Amino acid sequence: MTRKFAHFACGLLACSALTTPAFAQDDDVDTQPTVRDDSVIIVTATRRAQDVQDIPLAVTAISPQQLEAQRVVNIQQIAALAPSFTASQAQLASGSVVLRVRGIGTTSNNIGFESAVGIFIDGAYQARPGVALSEFVDVERVEVLRGPQGTLFGRNTSAGALNVTNARPDVTEFSGFVNAEYGNFDEKSLQGAINVPIVKDTVAIRLTGAYRERDGFLDVVDRTGAKIGETNDVDQWLVRGQIGWDTESGLRGRLIADYSKSTSSCCGAIELYQSPLVTAGAFAAVGLGANGGNGQPVVATTRNDQATFEQAMDNRVVSANFAPNADIENYGVTGELEFPLSDNADLIFIGSYRKYESFEQYDSDFTALDIFDVDALNLEIENWTAELRLQGEGLEGKLNYMIGGFYSDETIDQSINFSLGADYDRNFGAFLGALAGPTPFQTFTGVNPAGTSSTNRFQQDAKSYAVFTHNSLEIIDGLELTVGARYSWEEKSGGFSQTAVNNQICPATIGALGTIAGVNAALVPAFVGVGCFGFTAPVNLPQAAALPLPRTFQSDFDDEELIYTVKLGYEFSPFVNSYASFTHGYKAGGINLDTTAAVLGADPTFLSEEVDAYEIGVKARTADGAVTLNVAAFYEEFSNFQVLEFTGTAFATFNVPLAETRGVEIESVIRPSNNLSFNLAATFLEASYPDDCAGTQTSVQVVALCGNTLTNAPKIVALAGALWEQPISDSLELFLSGQVRIEGDQRTSTQAIIIPTVAPGSTQAQVQAAVDASDPIIADIQDGKAFVNLRAGLRFGPEQNFAIEGWVNNLTDEVVRGVTFNTTLRSTGANNSRSAFVLPPRQYGVTLRAKF
Repeated sequence: MTRKFAHFACGLLACSALTTPAFAQDDDVDTQPTVRDDSVIIVTATRRAQDVQDIPLAVTAISPQQLEAQRVVNIQQIAALAPSFTASQAQLASGSVVLRVRGIGTTSNNIGFESAVGIFIDGAYQARPGVALSEFVDVERVEVLRGPQGTLFGRNTSAGALNVTNARPDVTEFSGFVNAEYGNFDEKSLQGAINVPIVKDTVAIRLTGAYRERDGFLDVVDRTGAKIGETNDVDQWLVRGQIGWDTESGLRGRLIADYSKSTSSCCGAIELYQSPLVTAGAFAAVGLGANGGNGQPVVATTRNDQATFEQAMDNRVVSANFAPNADIENYGVTGELEFPLSDNADLIFIGSYRKYESFEQYDSDFTALDIFDVDALNLEIENWTAELRLQGEGLEGKLNYMIGGFYSDETIDQSINFSLGADYDRNFGAFLGALAGPTPFQTFTGVNPAGTSSTNRFQQDAKSYAVFTHNSLEIIDGLELTVGARYSWEEKSGGFSQTAVNNQICPATIGALGTIAGVNAALVPAFVGVGCFGFTAPVNLPQAAALPLPRTFQSDFDDEELIYTVKLGYEFSPFVNSYASFTHGYKAGGINLDTTAAVLGADPTFLSEEVDAYEIGVKARTADGAVTLNVAAFYEEFSNFQVLEFTGTAFATFNVPLAETRGVEIESVIRPSNNLSFNLAATFLEASYPDDCAGTQTSVQVVALCGNTLTNAPKIVALAGALWEQPISDSLELFLSGQVRIEGDQRTSTQAIIIPTVAPGSTQAQVQAAVDASDPIIADIQDGKAFVNLRAGLRFGPEQNFAIEGWVNNLTDEVVRGVTFNTTLRSTGANNSRSAFVLPPRQYGVTLRAKF
C-alpha cells in the first residue's frame, strides 16, 4: 500500500494559494477526512509521500502555481514564498550566494565552505548554492525544510534544506507547455516542455528548455562618470532531458541529463559611504581627482546618512574600470531507481554526477581607479553522489522505517589571477598623506607596483560517507514516535599553491623596512600589509616566519559525527496534529582555501559546526479544509559556528563558539470560497551571538560579534497575500493575485563594529574594552521594507489551457542592500569606505502561457 500511495501522490500536483509547514501520522488517503482538494498538499520531505499536514517536521511546501504567481525563477527568489528563508549574493556569479533558514547561513566567497542550507534537486545533493542557480522551469514542487537535516537526506546540513523536484515523465499521455515573457530592462524569456510516452503506460521521455535574457539594472561608469557598461544582467539557457519508466511489477525510475550555460554579469557594488580621506582632499593631493576616481555622483559623507545611502542605491550606478564578466557551464546526470521488494518494502537508489565550470573577471577594488583586479577566476567543481535506501512499513502499517547509506566524492580546482593596477601606488599615497609622498612605493623601494600579478591555485578532494535511518512507530492511536540517526565520516585534503608570480614590490618593500622605519616606524605595518598585499604577494618568502606573509600549504581534515533526532507527534483529531522534537545536527568543517590561511603558521582548517535544535508545533485545519493554521516554535544552539569575514584586505575564517536562533513561525490559509483564498504567514526571529559567545577566546573578530544579531536575520518577516479566480464563462476565467512581504530591520555586514587594533597577547578584558570603545560599522543596518508583488490575467480556451498575464514585482521599487562591506583597499578602520551589493529594483512585464 505504501508504494501504491507513493505512485499516486508523486503524480498529484498541489494547488494551494499558500505556503504551509508540516507534521505527523501516515494514514492511507482513503481514511483521511474529506477536505477540499486544494487544501491537501503532498510532499516527500520524509522520503515518503504524505499530506504536508501530517509530518512532524517544519516544512514549507511550494507548488508550481505559487512559483508562477510570485515569479520565482531561481532558488534565491524562494524567499518570496517562505518567510523563514532568505538569500543574498555578493560579487561572484559562482561562489557568493548565501542561503539562510531561520537566520542561519554560511557566509561565502570561500569555495572551501559548504552551505548550511543544503540543496537537493531530484534527490541529488548540489555541492554549492552557485551550482543550483539554473532557471526554475517545469518544477513539480519545492520544499523548504527548516532546522538541521541528516537522517532523511543524503547529505547532512545544519540550518535546513531545499528539496526541489522537477516534473517527471508521464507515461500515460502526450502533453507539454510553452511560456513566453517580456519585461522591463528588455527582459525576454522562453520556457517549454514536451512529454511523449514511448511505450504507453510504461516508458516516456520529457524534454524541457528555458532561455532568459535581461539588461543589467546597474550602470558601470569610469572615473569621469562616463558609462562603460552594465552589470547585474541575465543571459542564460538550460536544457533537460528525462526518460522515465513505471512498470506493472512496480519497478520505476528515471534518468535525467541537463546542461545549462550562463554569461550573466554579476555583481556590481555601489559605494555608500566615502572615506573621509576623499573629503579631506587626500586623493586629490596625489592626483587621483577630488573623488578619488569614483565616478559615482551620490555618496554619503556622514556615518549614518540613511537617506543618502538609499539615494546612492536608487541611482543604480557602480564605479569600475571595467564591467564584470562571467561564463559558466553546468551539466550533470541523475539516475533514480525504485525496486519493489514486496508490497510493503522498496529499495531506492539515487546516483548523480555533476560538473560545474566557470570563468569570471571583475574589478575587485569596486572603484573607478585601476587598483586591484581579478583578471581570471577559473573554477571547476566535480561531484559524484550515491544514495541507497531501504524503506517500507510493518506491524500492519504502524511502523514506517528507512535505512540508507550515502557517498559523495567532490573535487574542487580554483585558479585566480590577481593583478595590481596603475593607481595602486597613488591610492596608498592617499592613505599616508604627506608622510610618504604621492607614490610611496616608488619613493622608498624604487619599484612601481603596477603590473604586479600572481596566479593562486586552490585544490581540494573531499569524500563523505554516511549511514542513516529514520523510523516512525504508532505507539497507540494518534501517538507516533519518530527516531532517526546518522553517522557521518568526512575526509578532506586540500591546499594552496602559487603557479605564477612576477611580484617585485613585496621583496623590495621588505628590503626597505629599515629606511621606512627611519622615517616613521609607525608606517612599517602599513607598508608590509599593502606592499605585500596577500592576494598578489609571492609565497614562502624567508621573512614569512616573522611577518604576515602568504604561505603555501597542504592540509588534511577528518571528522566524524553522530547525528540524531527524536520526535513525538500526537493527533488530537483528524484535523489537529501536534509534535515536539529534538535534533542534534552537524555541518562538516574543512580547509580554508584562501591565500592568508597559513599566515604566521596558522592552522588553515576550521572546525565542524554543530547544532542542538528543539521544536514544538501544532498543525490544524477545519473539517472542510477552508482554514489551515500551522504554528512552530523553535530554539537552536550552534557551537563552533562557521564565519567568513572580509576585512577590506583579506578574508578571515574562524569559528565562533556559540550562536543561537529562536522564534515562532506561523503559516495559514483561509479559503472563504472556491474562488477566493488568503495566505498569512510570519516568522518572529531572534538570531544572535549571545553576550558570552567567545567563551575564553581573545580573538578580536570573535569578541566583536558577541551580543549582536546575525547577518541578514530580521526579527520579523511577514507575508500576506490573496488569490481571486472568477469564471466568466465555460472557457474564460479572470484571476488576480497579490502579496506583500514585510521585512524588519536587519544587519547586512558580518561585523557590527569597526574592528579595533589590539596588541598581540592582549587579555580578554583588554580586547573587550577595545571592542566596547569601537564605533558601530557604517551603513550596516538596512531599514525594514515592504515588497509588493501583483499579477492579473485571463485564462481561456476549451480547457483554459491558454493564459495572458500582466505582473509587477517590487511594485514600490524598494532598492535594498543585501550585503555591505569594507571597500577593498579604500583605507582602514574608521576611514574605510563602505560599499554594498543591492537587490533587484521594480520589474514588470507580460507573460503568455499555453499548455497541451
